[in-house]
Amino acid sequence: MTKPIRAKISALGTYVPPGVLTNADLERMIDTSDEWIMTRVGIRERHIAKKGVATSNLAVHAAQKALAQRRLKPTDIETIIVGTVTPDMFFPSTACLVQEMLGAKGAWGFDLSAACSAFVYALQAGAQFIGTGAHKRVLVIGADVMSSIIDYTDRATCVLFGDGAGAAILEPAENDSEGLIDFIHEVDGSGGYSLYMPGGGSLHPPTRETVEKKMHYVHQDGQQVFKFAVRKQTELCQKLLERNGLKGSDIDCFIPHQANLRIINATVDRLGLRPESVIINIDRFGNTTAGTIPLAMQTAIEQCKLKKGSLVLLAAVGAGFTVGATLLRWAF
Repeated sequence: MTKPIRAKISALGTYVPPGVLTNADLERMIDTSDEWIMTRVGIRERHIAKKGVATSNLAVHAAQKALAQRRLKPTDIETIIVGTVTPDMFFPSTACLVQEMLGAKGAWGFDLSAACSAFVYALQAGAQFIGTGAHKRVLVIGADVMSSIIDYTDRATCVLFGDGAGAAILEPAENDSEGLIDFIHEVDGSGGYSLYMPGGGSLHPPTRETVEKKMHYVHQDGQQVFKFAVRKQTELCQKLLERNGLKGSDIDCFIPHQANLRIINATVDRLGLRPESVIINIDRFGNTTAGTIPLAMQTAIEQCKLKKGSLVLLAAVGAGFTVGATLLRWAF
């Protein structure tokens, strides 16, 4: 049996819109405070797209940066996978729109919906095309304009989310000393109604009634999400480490989904990770859903915590519930 080709991340590009919504701004909009937000979730500000700026726009900005870093042309890309829960529209897919806007002639692609786990899911989906030899260059994007589905009168959700995007190029690794090593993914549909947007689909198509009931916004049971996220993120990471003969202290760089600082800290404590290995930027970006992992990768690079040869652990929990953990060696 032919050994699968290992995929590596060969380039990374990120983008956030220039507009910033601070906790001070939110204090003037709803009954909240900077102290309450920082204590509960650890967010100080988040970037917000202007009206009319779509997920595809953010995705293309990030993709162009990744292509420029690798000195590739859009036509060098064979497949585009866009992880998002805020597509420009139901159809065509955001991947189709990105392909056209980039000028990636000849590429095919699709969208992947896994909420906050979308980037790690899309990363593995792309890696399979590399692994089989079907493609040599796959563009994986995590992008969301969460401000488009947030009720800014609901203080339980509006303080949490921001807009952002990240894009990674996957290519065959030259050897087993770099690239994606292993992963564990899981879904638990029993938690579907703990974090969801009830309106707009085939179950509740848009009507005057669904709009009046605010069914086209994010709805969340914060306590249930918190409990599940801490337990499952830790569980999958622990399984992944044990399966590869590793301990938390072996990890050079831990890049978790940036949803809540308390969730991150609880995971770090339970896994026995070294504090200096943990990447946190939730204070500057909030929860950008599919964009958080690549944005945190960029932060890790800027902090010189992500270097060639670094052993990296990615972890995410999202609506669905979806959970994902990935182990890799950084390649550049």
